[in-house]
Amino acid sequence: MFKFALRNLLSRALRSFLCLMGLTIAIAGMVGLFSIAGGLEETVSQTFGKISGIVAMQPGAPIPLFSRIPRSWGTEIEEIPGVSVVNPEIWSRVNIIEGKPVISPPRLLFGTDLPTRMKLKKGIYREGIYAGRFLNLEDRGKLNTVISRQIAEQHHKQVGDQIEVNGQQMTIVGLYECGSILLDVAIILDIDVVRDITRFDPQTVSCFYIEQSGDLKNEVIVKNIKDQFRDRELASWQPSSLALANASDSNILKDLVNAIDQSLKGTSDQGATKTENPEKQSSSPKTPVVETADAKTGEHPSALEVRAASDWGDRLDTFTADLDIFLGLMTGIGMLIAMLSIINTMLMSVMERIVDFGILKANGWSNRDVMLLITAESSLLGVTGGVLGGILGLIAINIVNWKFASQVHLYASPGLLLFGVVFSTLLGILGGLYPAWWTTRMTPIDAIRRG
Repeated sequence: MFKFALRNLLSRALRSFLCLMGLTIAIAGMVGLFSIAGGLEETVSQTFGKISGIVAMQPGAPIPLFSRIPRSWGTEIEEIPGVSVVNPEIWSRVNIIEGKPVISPPRLLFGTDLPTRMKLKKGIYREGIYAGRFLNLEDRGKLNTVISRQIAEQHHKQVGDQIEVNGQQMTIVGLYECGSILLDVAIILDIDVVRDITRFDPQTVSCFYIEQSGDLKNEVIVKNIKDQFRDRELASWQPSSLALANASDSNILKDLVNAIDQSLKGTSDQGATKTENPEKQSSSPKTPVVETADAKTGEHPSALEVRAASDWGDRLDTFTADLDIFLGLMTGIGMLIAMLSIINTMLMSVMERIVDFGILKANGWSNRDVMLLITAESSLLGVTGGVLGGILGLIAINIVNWKFASQVHLYASPGLLLFGVVFSTLLGILGGLYPAWWTTRMTPIDAIRRG
């Protein structure tokens, strides 16, 4: 039956080819679109799988870059059971490297407290060193830096070279590579050096990286830290803290940041911290806020947001689930066009072979046999389109990942590719059902007479 169906398709090669190309492009588009969410999930999984510690930062801040918390709180965190090391960090955006503005991919100044950094048992940047060395106590107060492979290759730098960042000449003492576009963006310096360069408030830090002693579970440590700072006052971060362009409520970039922020931070403790006018709320830790008790627990929200690696992954899962819905709607348009193309191709093929079907039925073919022949033809188109679409999608993904390695990472899982083939096959079968049903309604005499 399938050999017969294949010969029929090849007898009308151009029409079959055009239908096949429409389905192939639709499946390739589906694979490409869903690889965006897949790449995001894989990147986050790889990134946070390497981070074993806990991060404490300002409530509501999507990432440490936007967080501001009192520097003195680190001493209190050190005394909490289950905490081994507390490493203060400062994160700031890099604007200019080697006299050129930095737009995309972003680059960040990462200031870390070297004495406590040296106490960490695990450090993703330290373990990622492949040339030179990581910072040590001798680098305190000096413009010595460790940069990622991507930054070094982009600006043609090696260990021992000078690199100008935000108008400051820095000496490269080490190169690292973590294998994640979320991590390989940092220019690492002593925290006091970054504080001077960026004029960072001396009484604040961006966040605290906390390494556990191993005596207690992460959930217990997180709860203990939150409880320690539950009665403190600290303004919840708002997208308006970015001072984006003008303070207009219709600012598109501000709305985008707000949407991403809400997707990432979910509906946890930080949602209970309010002021009378949130739009005027400052990101400064000194700004008092009016706290309200949590409706479920009756407790005041904590002045610190504490996240383990699993928390970041869970929150991003929610974001990618919403992204999948949008991508599914976009893909559905292409799938509908592909299905209509199959129906059109098969219907035209059936119309041209009415006499053939009449003769076959007169020679003993049943309606079931005729339906099997037509659906076999359409399913062959579906299977072939799915396979070719998956291959084309993979080629496109590899090209994008190679061309924009430092900016984006797409990933098509085997499950996605298999789904593409199965879905394409189902489209082919469904596309051939109506022409097959239409053919079975005719008697052999009617079919021959119409021909």
